[in-house]
Amino acid sequence: MEADFVIVGAGSAGCALAYRLSENPANRVILIEYGGSDAGPLIQMPGALSFPMNMARYDWGFATEPEPHLGNRVLATPRGKVIGGSSSVNGMVFVRGHAEDFNHWAESGASGWSYADVLPYFKRMETWHGGSAHDDAPYRGRSGPLHVTRGPRRNPLYHAFVTAGSEAGYPLTDDYNGAQQEGFGAFEQTVWRGRRWSAANAYLRPALKRPNLTLVRGLAQRVTFDGSRATGVEIARRGRVEVIRARREVVLAASSINTPKLLMLSGIGPAAHLAEHGIDVRADRPGVGQNLQDHLEVYFQMRSLKPVTLYSYWNLPGKALVGAQWLFARRGVGASNNFESTAFIRSAAGVSYPDIQYHFLPLAVRYDGRTAVRGHGFQAHVGPMRSASRGAVTLRDARPETPPVIRFNYMSEASDWVEFRTCLRLTREIFAQPAFDAYRGEEILPGADATSDDALDDFIRAHAESAYHPCGTAKMGAADDPMAVVDPACRVIGVEGLRVADSSIFPRITNGNLNAPSIMVGEKAADHILGGDMLPPENLAPWRHPDWQNNQR
Repeated sequence: MEADFVIVGAGSAGCALAYRLSENPANRVILIEYGGSDAGPLIQMPGALSFPMNMARYDWGFATEPEPHLGNRVLATPRGKVIGGSSSVNGMVFVRGHAEDFNHWAESGASGWSYADVLPYFKRMETWHGGSAHDDAPYRGRSGPLHVTRGPRRNPLYHAFVTAGSEAGYPLTDDYNGAQQEGFGAFEQTVWRGRRWSAANAYLRPALKRPNLTLVRGLAQRVTFDGSRATGVEIARRGRVEVIRARREVVLAASSINTPKLLMLSGIGPAAHLAEHGIDVRADRPGVGQNLQDHLEVYFQMRSLKPVTLYSYWNLPGKALVGAQWLFARRGVGASNNFESTAFIRSAAGVSYPDIQYHFLPLAVRYDGRTAVRGHGFQAHVGPMRSASRGAVTLRDARPETPPVIRFNYMSEASDWVEFRTCLRLTREIFAQPAFDAYRGEEILPGADATSDDALDDFIRAHAESAYHPCGTAKMGAADDPMAVVDPACRVIGVEGLRVADSSIFPRITNGNLNAPSIMVGEKAADHILGGDMLPPENLAPWRHPDWQNNQR
């Protein structure tokens, strides 16, 4: 088994990489994936999103170590173990990130990754169905593999949420992925014709029709080297170990959890840590596995006075109806992820761009499908976007089959507590607006009595959950940055013929959900690997609140 390019991981970035690298029929590409098929309604039906994320068949089943600042709770860290990776088990929410996120990347050493540089790749990857042909035309793509749509927003609560934001004094936005992220408006989703439009459906299935792309099932164990040059990938499959050889390059796109693990098993990482586990050091890169970041969130839940929520379907006949509508017509509640309204706001005057995100859902329920209450309710998922806390992924032992040690170190910085309390108080104010008067019942969580700093802190400590956005564990930066793992062309520093292209390389977490920027990384990394011209930068100036220094809204 030999190819020009060997990619590890058929996830969000890996599928995009395989698609772009195999466009030239002269390039032979092998894509290695441990997970199985994504066929079947539990993955393909958007409304069933809570199932695959919690199934051992589709999920690696990772969990954190006890988190000391969250009452020593162990938090789930799902990652897709399936064709399409986490794009096959996620919530299908499409958020590019704010322009300033990428400008920060460039300023921190990832030159060539400013907003002007990445915007052409966001456009290349998408076919946008959100507006008329003229809406946000300079910002949106119309012919890419990834279909981006909006839910129908038939439920009145979606509109109540947006109206309440306006009543509270926040701006509205027609397209948070276009010129103006800040404000309340319609959410976007990777759903097309009622079906989950994962990276597997968008990129991999069309690419696999090409004779020069091969999908190989197996567990990647380590990268092989000849001196300092990567030559292939050792995999375990069918009870034996074999090497898939790379004539030109190996690319790791195995997730921000598995990519640093693979690097360390291959001798690239903090020298002392590798020595602890008897691994020969090939490149001493102290940043491997460090800089781990995530978004933490809580579910702010309210009872509904009117029976208009999705709880109407939370019974056997209701679920059967939803399933039948989807199976036979790709319509109804099952044809949407049901996150159809959102908001991005700033927590305080002097914050230059949004640092709080909302997912609004017309149901009071957890991500694992368990309801907090019997009866009708609605909720907003809310949390800060740019936590100062940092964690790490490290090796438990030197065996490839052993899960790594994951420590996010959530809420370890005092500023995180201040920001999170602000999130809760601003949410309570939004739900108190006249738009919700006809629907607003009692506050389920945190509960109307939780008003003091201590009470809110207790709630956060007991109820905060990961938004499932891990990143940053092989950060991109300048070649002379001791904590950088890859250079701005995604090349692993200290060796040759090896790159990383997934959310591991994010220097800092972006605003919102990470699927879109992860796919963008795959798209852009492909051009770096192929060595041709990059897409020309597009110097647009996205909207910023004109008086952000003095006003919170």
